[in-house]
Amino acid sequence: MTMPFYVSPEQLMKDRADFARKNIARGRPLVAAAYADGILLCAENPSSRLRKISEIYDRIAFAGVGKYNEFDQLRIAGIRAADLRGYAYSREDVDARSLANNYAQILGQIFTHEPKPMEVEILVAEVGSLPEEDRLFHILYDGTVIDEEPFSVLGGEAEAIAERLQESYVQGDDEASVLRHAASALGGPDRSLEADDLEVAVLARSDGRRAFRRLHKRAVASLLG
Repeated sequence: MTMPFYVSPEQLMKDRADFARKNIARGRPLVAAAYADGILLCAENPSSRLRKISEIYDRIAFAGVGKYNEFDQLRIAGIRAADLRGYAYSREDVDARSLANNYAQILGQIFTHEPKPMEVEILVAEVGSLPEEDRLFHILYDGTVIDEEPFSVLGGEAEAIAERLQESYVQGDDEASVLRHAASALGGPDRSLEADDLEVAVLARSDGRRAFRRLHKRAVASLLG
């Protein structure tokens, strides 16, 4: 009888993490940043039909990078979980923290027990009635949850993009300024991203209960100047 190869748990987890990180890094990145009236989400995404940024519930948005079909499954699962909680209790009981915890459990379970981890990083963003109540939860492929502020970067070259954004970003700037800083950080020193290269949405405090608003290409071009 042949004996199966033994792989230590430490090596197995390392191999899975390396696999997920390598494939996530191939995808186009995404930035979420607070601005004066809410949270702006900006992704490098030339497609007009495949969305990386979506509404989950009242005042809550979802964004994902990596393998599209996998983070879209998570988006749908989040919508169902939010709808169920809002129906069973009240709409006010649905918040980004509980959704982030649900996602962390799903991703952690898959990373530990399934043959292949999910090749995704996701973000759950919630705009509050005051700036200090805004929330950005960055969830990694292994279920790790990071509570970030005032901005979060997901996907390939995240560290370099975060460093570029840190140099120009000013908390409390208006929507147009934050969008220009985000687009510049995503493009880097060698590229200039235009409206057609970007997918942009906002969670605007002033828009009431349905705070999520997608910006069309013409509006993005106007804000980029």
